[in-house]
Amino acid sequence: MPKIIGGSLAAHREQTRQRIFDAFAGLMYERGFDRITLADIASAAGVGRTAMYNHFPDKEALLVAYAAAETERYVVRLRAALSEVDNPVRRLATYVRFQLREVAAHHIPPGPALRSLLPQSAYGQVVEHVRDLEQELRGILRAGIDQGYLPQADVDGLIPLINACLSGGTGDAELTTLFVLRAVGARLNADGSARKLPRKR
Repeated sequence: MPKIIGGSLAAHREQTRQRIFDAFAGLMYERGFDRITLADIASAAGVGRTAMYNHFPDKEALLVAYAAAETERYVVRLRAALSEVDNPVRRLATYVRFQLREVAAHHIPPGPALRSLLPQSAYGQVVEHVRDLEQELRGILRAGIDQGYLPQADVDGLIPLINACLSGGTGDAELTTLFVLRAVGARLNADGSARKLPRKR
């Protein structure tokens, strides 16, 4: 019987699962998804192969579980950060910076960019969390338009364009943030603060 590393069987399973996730993320960064095996991940996590298969029957199942867990945690952190910002342009900047930081830290993009990594059947299993992210972005853009900080636009058309800018995640974060803000029509003062658009007569 494997040694219990938590205070209970449930805690043990959760800690083992997190060790597997951590090992998986590290190997993904070093080698890429196609060049690692479950045996590699088990070895890096310090768990036996049997324990590994008890948690995840194959790499796709592991990738889906990891992506779902990371995206869920990301949504919680993002909402906490957005709750501290009122101005919709600043909220959009916060959203962009968070997304870029997440890709840089975990090497698996949260949200719609996961489509590039997951098979369609697997992506469907994390799509609920992806919708949460898209809903946050949709709300930010609509608030910007309603409050006069952004011009009228097709919000649903803007969302995939913004996500495309963020999916790479390895460039200059501030430059990318500024690019997105200008692309959606935000007007910025010299100090970086947002100003409302002039009213049409």
